Amino acid sequence: MAISTSIHHISEKRETLGQETMVVTNGGYNYNHSEFDPSAPPPFKIADIRAAIPKHCWVKNTWRSLSYVLRDVVVVTALIVAAIRFDNWYFWPIYWPLQGTMFWAIFVLGHDCGHGSFSDSSLVNNFVGHILHSSILVPYHGWRISHKTHHQNHGNVERDESWVPLTEKVYNSLDNMTKFVRFSVPLPLFAYPIYLWSRSPGKSGSHFHPYSDLFSPNERKEVTVSTVCWLLMFSLLLYLSFTTSPLLILKLYGVPYWIFVMWLDFVTYLHHHGYTQKLPWYRGQEWTYLRGGLTTVDRDYGWINNIHHDIGTHVVHHLFPQIPHYHLVEATKAAKPIFGDYYREPEKSSPLPFHLIKYLLQSMNEDHFVSDTGDVVFYQTDPQLHKKHNE
Repeated sequence: MAISTSIHHISEKRETLGQETMVVTNGGYNYNHSEFDPSAPPPFKIADIRAAIPKHCWVKNTWRSLSYVLRDVVVVTALIVAAIRFDNWYFWPIYWPLQGTMFWAIFVLGHDCGHGSFSDSSLVNNFVGHILHSSILVPYHGWRISHKTHHQNHGNVERDESWVPLTEKVYNSLDNMTKFVRFSVPLPLFAYPIYLWSRSPGKSGSHFHPYSDLFSPNERKEVTVSTVCWLLMFSLLLYLSFTTSPLLILKLYGVPYWIFVMWLDFVTYLHHHGYTQKLPWYRGQEWTYLRGGLTTVDRDYGWINNIHHDIGTHVVHHLFPQIPHYHLVEATKAAKPIFGDYYREPEKSSPLPFHLIKYLLQSMNEDHFVSDTGDVVFYQTDPQLHKKHNE
């Protein structure tokens, strides 16, 4: 819908959007309504959001990015040294969640490399990205390419790549055990390695195979390089297991790795699910890059915000993945007047984000599939699975 006045105009203009009355005022959009419809086409364009974000937020500082790598590597190393030094069952339960969280922080920096928001140099991005992601058993280019597909198609039932809703037909084709495992916490929080190898139900291919459906012919060489790097890291872990102790490597690396996987699945799921109001998914001509990006949800992780590089500030990141993570909070603050009610203010967290567990449980209990038809769809609930979860 066209808006005849600029979003920066001070005067007010009322227009009808769905069943709501919209007020354009003071450089932003507000909505007078009894119930906001998040699937309604937004009255602003992505260029309006871009124009609201300060220019310096787009600037990438390689040295600043590297300083975060240094910080995280120092903490990871210090934790390893402390674990080897103390090596007792009083310290390990402290070490595991701390180190697993640092592995997750390492992943986020590699994620920035994959987006090109780490540095203006593709050589630096790919070199650092390979080191960071290979160290935590993630195939850098394989993941980078599929994650790019996710960003380019966010909110699209047919083309999205990350935590895509199952259609009713695909859902009904699953056996009861698969359904139960897929939607019963904490089991879905261990899904990431499986996804890397075989993707989601209804999709084929692997992040390790250069001839996978995920990749075009000109990307196969890059995928091969990343798979080789992954194999080298895995071989190093095996070598260390034989030359030291399998139990020691399990304690130093294995348990933190699985905690990192849980962080990754927990955070990425809640980026796109579990909001208090059902959010739309799109097909066909109803989908646009902007409408898909506006279904993303920001989350507050308390003390973890700084540790995992503000990845919970996710709406602006999804629309503009080129913005470095250290500018996301400022960019979001500048964009919020344009978003209006399309931006969902995250619930404030205590020092640790235990409040988010209820949203994960609620979503897993209710968000099971979407209709096979329709260009604007919402999650539906399988009453039998819902009953089983609540028994």
